[in-house]
Amino acid sequence: MDRILSADGTPIAYRRQGDGPPLVLVGGALTASAADVPLAALLAPRFTVLTYDRRGRGASGDAGPWSVAREAEDLAAVVGAAGAGASVFGMSSGGALALEAVAAGLPVELLAVYEPPYTPGASGLLFKARCTARLHRLLAAGDRGGAVELFLSMTGVAEETAARMRRTPLWAELEAMAHTLAYDDALLGDGAVPVERFAAVAARTLVICGGFSSAPARAATRTLADALPRGRHRTLTGQMREVAPQVIAPVLADFFAKDVYAYRQAS
Repeated sequence: MDRILSADGTPIAYRRQGDGPPLVLVGGALTASAADVPLAALLAPRFTVLTYDRRGRGASGDAGPWSVAREAEDLAAVVGAAGAGASVFGMSSGGALALEAVAAGLPVELLAVYEPPYTPGASGLLFKARCTARLHRLLAAGDRGGAVELFLSMTGVAEETAARMRRTPLWAELEAMAHTLAYDDALLGDGAVPVERFAAVAARTLVICGGFSSAPARAATRTLADALPRGRHRTLTGQMREVAPQVIAPVLADFFAKDVYAYRQAS
């Protein structure tokens, strides 16, 4: 992997593959760039795809203290390494990060996000507050395994499945990234879609959800799309929170096709 320094000097590791206009993939909670390999491989024939380890994960550094602004600077550094005209796709909380970065001035013309996990509405805000409080207690106590279990339960993983996961090599990798759950939690604020802040998102933005995702998750993506000045919404039939790469790849390729055409005309 290559490395680039973020604005505060933190090294951010990234990988580049493919040929075409640049496209940066931003991962969600408890994932490093390796999780994006299947999707990147499907997009590489049409795009130069950059995947990266977010701060505190994989081969990237984690100079403290953390802030939303610093993670936005990390993404800006990767977009800068990608080259002029880079587009961005953010998965789950990675979508929230991408939106925050663009709202803060990251020069991106095309942006796509898949189910940023906002939880608007009275019950959703209460749920978020309770999860945030419990997460902070677990991390403060040094209970990384408990923090991972909390995250898995929030994403619908059954208790017995989590117990089986504890006995695999993957669990150690998840625990190594457990502290970054606080980063993703902070990205989402109180759980409400930050309508006023996202009014500054000038990028043409595609907000995607799965047709089999929960009703609150689907409603949150529509609220988000409506809050964006140039937002539009799309539902992928048969998909859930963990979207299949082979399903979303052609959707992203079509959305970013304008850049593909412009790139080939200029080549």
